Amino acid sequence: MIQEKISKANNEALNKIVSAQPTLMGIGKALDDIPGMTEKTFLHAGPPVTWENMSGPLRGAIIGGLIYEGLASNEEDAIKLAESGEITFDSCHHHNAVGPMAGVVTPSMPVWILKNKAFGNYAYCTLNEGLGKVLRYGAYSEEVIERLNWIQNSLGPVLRDALTLAGEIDLKTMVAQVIQMGDDGHNRNKAGTSLLIRELAPYIVKTNYTDEVKSEVLKFMHKNDHFFLNITMPVCKCTMDPLEDIKYSTLVYTMARNGTEFGVRVAGLGNRWFTAPAEVIDGLYFPGYTMEDANRDIGDSCITETTGIGGFAMAGAPAIVQFVGGTPSDALNYTMSMYEITEGESGSYKIPSLDFRGTPTGIDIQKVIDTGIRPIINTGIAHKNPGVGQVGAGLVRPPMKCFEDALEAYVNMLEEEGLF
Repeated sequence: MIQEKISKANNEALNKIVSAQPTLMGIGKALDDIPGMTEKTFLHAGPPVTWENMSGPLRGAIIGGLIYEGLASNEEDAIKLAESGEITFDSCHHHNAVGPMAGVVTPSMPVWILKNKAFGNYAYCTLNEGLGKVLRYGAYSEEVIERLNWIQNSLGPVLRDALTLAGEIDLKTMVAQVIQMGDDGHNRNKAGTSLLIRELAPYIVKTNYTDEVKSEVLKFMHKNDHFFLNITMPVCKCTMDPLEDIKYSTLVYTMARNGTEFGVRVAGLGNRWFTAPAEVIDGLYFPGYTMEDANRDIGDSCITETTGIGGFAMAGAPAIVQFVGGTPSDALNYTMSMYEITEGESGSYKIPSLDFRGTPTGIDIQKVIDTGIRPIINTGIAHKNPGVGQVGAGLVRPPMKCFEDALEAYVNMLEEEGLF
């Protein structure tokens, strides 16, 4: 009887994933649009974490965010404020949001607004800053703050007005295209960024800003291959959120990390986090850096793998191995192994090299435990110290303890109900 309940629940969860309709609605402001935001609320990636337990890059991003918001004038003042208890720190996932790497979202930041039109829920994400010295990797130098101000005062308004002219954009179709064009939707976003520029450019030029401002916006997007990442993430977030509280489902609807802990949430267990220490990433390091410099795994971007793209779609993005390590055959094998721990396949995100087979979708904690296969994630690597930034990229897996603890809690739930 219980197996029938689980199968029915997991089928319902899978159907919600494949029938999602993520749609770009516009650009807003975090304080005005993200639920629960206040002028002193700072969101971060991963499960909840206190200042005392934050990793170096997350602390760096908080310091930079406080300076950007004008709540502190320097590093010393920012640290004092962070320690004072005046700032509320919370997980992006508790506010329908996601953030790459440190994932810090502050009140003044422009955010993409997405709606899952199949179920009516929303998701939010900041605009991508580019690579190098950026806030999401824990950097907070003057150039980082200047770029954040430019994003707030120029990039965000131009894109907001362009989207007002363009109208809503079907992102499910766009992500389906980019997967077939060689992107994985996590660490390779060349096709996605190109398609987004193609979609928005005719409307950007129609806005009332100066030619110089419009040119700066287009050049910034053109030079930033990761620009589309901050769209694929909320695409996946609003796709997965409707799974919360599907009674008896054993599918994972959240994977996220804050640089200290890795956390998962399971549909049948509501919004409860199951956490364990995040792992160090095995990858390719920039010249002058080694694994000794690396922080533990960090970021909400593995919501892409949770949905069935990112590392799960590497068979369709073999060029990704030049960035994260390995060979094209490794990329194929990673994808194939993920079919062993998932409930089904995507009906939209398909891999040409696998005869257009849908990507493996719907991580099942039962199958993870039974097979011993953990989800594969490709990701960037942040320096362990605040203020340094990115030092490489590579591959990582969640700690098995997250899944073990989740399954134990699931069994306890069944026992309490007299079903097991």
